[in-house]
Amino acid sequence: MASIRSCVSVKPAAAASPVKYRSARVGLEPRSLRISCSSSSSYLGSGGDDCRGVSSSGRGNSVVGLVGDGLLGRRGGGRRVVAMCSAEMEGVRHGGGAAVASVPAASLPERAKVVALVAAVMLLCNADRVVMSVAVVPFAAQYGWSSSFLGIVQSSFLWGYVFSSMVGGALADRYGGKKVMAGAAALWSLATFLTPWAASQSTMMLLAVRALFGLAEGVAFPTMSTFLPKWFPIHERATAVGISMGGFHLGNVISFLATPIIMSHIGLAGTFAFFASLGYLWLSLWMFNVESDPLDSRTISKSELQLILAGRSASKVQGSKFPSLREILSKIEMWAIIVANVVNNWGYFVLLSWMPVYFKTVYNVNLKQAAWFSAIPWAVMALSGYVAGASADFLIKSVHWFYWARRVTALPKICPNAVCCCSPHDHCPELEFFQSSWDIAPKYAGSLHGLTNGIGTVAAIVSTIGTGYFVEWLGSFQAFLTLTAVLYFSATIFYNTYATGDLIFD
Repeated sequence: MASIRSCVSVKPAAAASPVKYRSARVGLEPRSLRISCSSSSSYLGSGGDDCRGVSSSGRGNSVVGLVGDGLLGRRGGGRRVVAMCSAEMEGVRHGGGAAVASVPAASLPERAKVVALVAAVMLLCNADRVVMSVAVVPFAAQYGWSSSFLGIVQSSFLWGYVFSSMVGGALADRYGGKKVMAGAAALWSLATFLTPWAASQSTMMLLAVRALFGLAEGVAFPTMSTFLPKWFPIHERATAVGISMGGFHLGNVISFLATPIIMSHIGLAGTFAFFASLGYLWLSLWMFNVESDPLDSRTISKSELQLILAGRSASKVQGSKFPSLREILSKIEMWAIIVANVVNNWGYFVLLSWMPVYFKTVYNVNLKQAAWFSAIPWAVMALSGYVAGASADFLIKSVHWFYWARRVTALPKICPNAVCCCSPHDHCPELEFFQSSWDIAPKYAGSLHGLTNGIGTVAAIVSTIGTGYFVEWLGSFQAFLTLTAVLYFSATIFYNTYATGDLIFD
């Protein structure tokens, strides 16, 4: 089968100058090829590439062949010409099959499409959570819920989340990230749609639907941690995670700001239905534009596939079996990831679940103002997550500093707490333990992340319920926020002391 190369531009070359060209290679078999050329003659050195004859039509008495990706013509007197040409193929056939469209010389890389869709689903993942964080205020007023019961309602999401987050990575490893993420998004969108109906039926029905919602969303992070390494070389992974997590936190911002406005126009039920419909819209794009592995993609270019596969070689190892729980817990490096995940989830769900209630109760602002105040930390997180990821990739790519690359994402954790020690407003640690899981156990990254995320979710259940009881007992949020800030400081120090970028489990 012939390899057809489409020439974009070739400039006249001097004797010693190399031929400049840009090409897209596709394994195609043409039935006919039309080439129109306008030539510029020059004497070329004898060291040029040999010609491969092709059928063609051109100007003058010349024989045209391919040199590299350009066209070479030979005139009768030994003169050679480099032609600026355009070519088009008719009846292109692939292996004797049906005709396929030619691949454009310059197109958006497939991994850019992949990370955009992953960022989009992470945005929806968090946006659907936040809808309840805002809606819980009118729900509480309508149904007469106490602060302690508010904590139970908010934590019910985590009851399902704790189980699915442990197995999400293993499911993605077995069935592929595309299918698992699609199924999860479909299920959590359905649960989002059913939430207002469930609240109107009974308390138990509401708790069951919220647990179903958490069960579906629990696989998102482990699936992402398994999916992205397959599509990105090692020096681009932190940036990919940063963009994806930027989308995740942007979901908070958009949902906090948009939910009160949407709610004022179409009501509680309409708001939940609107966000659910966005999930199914994303699903239609995901199923037709993404594959679990770039090797299965029909639209990826050869050069991009080679780049991804070459980047895998630095981190891909062959393992025999998953390490035992005793072996996992015997490594201090693994405990660094567990502690970071536990404290991250503890503080994250306090902020996510209680900030609108906090601002409305303590500062006596309306729901729309409370949502605006609640959105500010997440906007900072979205930006800082991307900056931290890009910085880590720069250190890896330029000077191969894996040790400091993993810590550069931890440093932003300290600064907000140092300035505002009783209100921790940063969430870069996801980059830390996502990357660390890939570093210490690339073959089992999804499963290890599921395990650590499951442990962290237990801490989130305690903190979410605990906040409600603390407020009832002490009449203030301040004590619990101070405790959370202390935990943030301690976890940051512990992680930066014991975390590593070296291979631990192979």
